[in-house]
Amino acid sequence: MKKLMYSSAFYTLLGLLSGLFYREMAKGENFSGYSQLNITHTHLLVLGTIMFLIFMMIEYQLKLTKHSKLFNSFFYIFHLGVLVTVAMQFVNGIATIKDFSVSPAIAGIAGLGHIFLTVAFVLFFILLNKRINIHTTK
Repeated sequence: MKKLMYSSAFYTLLGLLSGLFYREMAKGENFSGYSQLNITHTHLLVLGTIMFLIFMMIEYQLKLTKHSKLFNSFFYIFHLGVLVTVAMQFVNGIATIKDFSVSPAIAGIAGLGHIFLTVAFVLFFILLNKRINIHTTK
């Protein structure tokens, strides 16, 4: 349970810092348009902070970590997905603000981040199903 709480706190810090970074970079570069940097803090706060708080509440009720191997797979793949996705948003956003061209590989790597998130959610729902089935048979 503490892993989930610390993860949520970590993403809160990252989300707040990324919002500050965007604001200061845009101001420093006199940039007023749209870039992927605009939404990094939202992604970090929603996919990180809020989702890990939700996972923590579900863990409290259903004890998901009892299937520790499946839970750990979900946990680390979810982190990987969020971090890869947001890292590519940073790269794309900074390049947009600096008026650099962005390699199409960035979109491909961001796609991998989304694939990791999808796999993590599938693992989470498998884990959830196992725990709900155990709770309903008691």
